[in-house]
Amino acid sequence: MSSSSRSKGKPLKKVIKLKISDDCVNYIFKVKEDVIVQSKTIKHMIEVGCADGVIPISNVTTDIFDMVIKYCKKHLNEEMKKLDNDDEFIEEMKKWDAEFIDVDKSILFNLIMAANFLCIRGLLDLACQKAADMIKGKRVEEIREIFNIENDFTPEEEEELIQNQNTWTFD
Repeated sequence: MSSSSRSKGKPLKKVIKLKISDDCVNYIFKVKEDVIVQSKTIKHMIEVGCADGVIPISNVTTDIFDMVIKYCKKHLNEEMKKLDNDDEFIEEMKKWDAEFIDVDKSILFNLIMAANFLCIRGLLDLACQKAADMIKGKRVEEIREIFNIENDFTPEEEEELIQNQNTWTFD
């Protein structure tokens, strides 16, 4: 039966196969097209005919991709419900998003990378907002600790840099 065939009055959804290589093992995710086209990257691949077989997805682990799919399924048809001004739906989605994104920072950073690679704007915005909230009001040293960033400057070099950038305050 072709993807345009009907079953019980409903059109069948085309299933897209996506291959994730994780620890030298390949996993195939079968995802309905209407769910995964929230990814502009995958949508473009489908439009140019790359989805006839299996689409390889690099830079994303199976655990993170599973979360991406969960996000996409939950957010399917979200725009139509928002246009209907369904306040109950909007509040439900805010609560779901808050619970979904309540993850440790390594998972959060991997979600940011995956959402960016796959061009899923809503997920990228959600994850980046969570990262921004993590550093809001923190001192530079605390932010460096959160992101495991080494300070390349000695205290003397840092003081000199600050003075050079702000010479107008020392006049």
